[in-house]
Amino acid sequence: MNEIEALERLSRSTERRPLGEILVGSGHTTAGAVEEALVAQRSSGERLGRCLLRLGHVSENALLASLADQLRLELVDLAALDVPRDATRALPVEFARAHGVLPLSVRDGVLRVVTSDPGDARRIEDIRLLSGLEVAEVLAPAVDIEERLAECYQVTVEGMIEDLGGGEAGSDGAQSLHDIEVMASEPTVVNLVNVIISSALRERASDIHIVPFERSLELRYRIDGILQVIPPPPRHLQAALISRIKIMADMNIAERYLPQDGHIQIQHGTKRVDIRVGTMPTVYGESVVLRLLEKDGGVQTLGSLGFEGERARRLERLVEKPYGIFLATGPTGSGKTTTLYSLISGFYTTERKILTIEDPVEYELTGVAQIPVRPARGFTFATGLRAILRQDPDVIMVGEIRDVETAEIAIRAALTGHLVLSTLHTNDAPGAVTRLTDMGIEPFLIASSLEAVLAQRLVRTICAACRVPAAVTSEVRQKLAAVGVDLGTHAYWRGAGCRECRETGYRGRTGLFELLVLDASLRDLVLARRSSAEIRRAALASMITIRQDGLEKARAGATSLDEVVRVALGEGVDE
Repeated sequence: MNEIEALERLSRSTERRPLGEILVGSGHTTAGAVEEALVAQRSSGERLGRCLLRLGHVSENALLASLADQLRLELVDLAALDVPRDATRALPVEFARAHGVLPLSVRDGVLRVVTSDPGDARRIEDIRLLSGLEVAEVLAPAVDIEERLAECYQVTVEGMIEDLGGGEAGSDGAQSLHDIEVMASEPTVVNLVNVIISSALRERASDIHIVPFERSLELRYRIDGILQVIPPPPRHLQAALISRIKIMADMNIAERYLPQDGHIQIQHGTKRVDIRVGTMPTVYGESVVLRLLEKDGGVQTLGSLGFEGERARRLERLVEKPYGIFLATGPTGSGKTTTLYSLISGFYTTERKILTIEDPVEYELTGVAQIPVRPARGFTFATGLRAILRQDPDVIMVGEIRDVETAEIAIRAALTGHLVLSTLHTNDAPGAVTRLTDMGIEPFLIASSLEAVLAQRLVRTICAACRVPAAVTSEVRQKLAAVGVDLGTHAYWRGAGCRECRETGYRGRTGLFELLVLDASLRDLVLARRSSAEIRRAALASMITIRQDGLEKARAGATSLDEVVRVALGEGVDE
């Protein structure tokens, strides 16, 4: 081999292989898909990889692996990396978020950044100019980068409060409405409200509580059903803070002595968030509660809600019936509507017309017409339900049965060939029968239309990152023994507390359920106007109670005995 041939071979060995060739060669896509993407690329101007990803011809992980092969770049696991503060200071947060890049480290004059879209010469030059450093790229999925960006560049409530001088006592005095309006528009107050909301969303909070007292302003987040104290804003910002929230919710900031309700919609990252706002006058000013609902959060499956095995299959068979009423019961915030959404999502087909009427619409369901009630305009559950029946539905979901009129129309719909799903506030499943009777519904109508009742509660799940075996305390053992529960020698678990769970030992929630299916014998008891206690005793032969379900989940390590005692200790009788 002469010198010229050797140089030509070396040149060919260092040439960059085409991305399409790498993807096809590794089996991640087909030649036809690459040709289609090349055609689309000519009109869109996108990079080939982005075009393939948009058309659904390749997964992001496969694309990144192929880019790493083509460009000789490292593919990193962001979850396993620590990002030092000096690295994040190298780029402004606005630039990092806009371009989807995260600085990882600075060493020997080189800034190492992670991206999901490498090789953009203009972006690399911008980073070089902004940081004054040379740039080295590594790769990671876009969603991982977005999560770490939020974590590394986040502004915390604690940090802002510290910058503002802490939550020391103060007085907002006799400020005029004009002064309060001016303060509510100041960047400090605007940013503080934004940080309170974004921090709550990062912490998976369902509610934000702002409550004034004589010498302090209390801020709490409800996380996994439990209120947790957050360092509060300074007391002197109370009026401006609450006025800012009212402005965002399109409420009357001049009215401070009557309760008000409002509504905010925001975009948080890639998610739309619906916020229900309620104010209430107290001795020391207005108390505010913000309920946070992620509109794009997706509907959970029965398995993720806490249903397992045969009970999940039995529930699915019940709602496959063409007519009848299915009720979900429990206190406010126990996940009743979420369960109904999960059921609807599971049986939805284009062959069934499904309509819902809700107050408000919490999650958007694909293919389902969802109707919000408007009580202020006279559009209630009852009037809406009457109108729905003229829309030729197969399945109807009613957000809540609150009165006899709504109950009667729902029963009439069930008796005329519709499947009706709704919620009811009762303590247990048999109590639904008594509740309907107390509303004035005749027992024969209940017995003819009601198919099943699901009662539920929510308990916190043990944090998987710090779960450890736990001995049963004598206090817990005595409390359960008092209601006839023998714990035996089973092993149980608890959360030791870690950064992942904010040292609480819990992260997330799961459901405890009891499913009452009305068979012939139970329908006879309903017709005879028997009490809920009698119906419960008759149902126990085939029904797992909320308490029994809790004990099973505690033995499996999903939750703790403390949670079962807190939520389900007094739930009826088990024998």
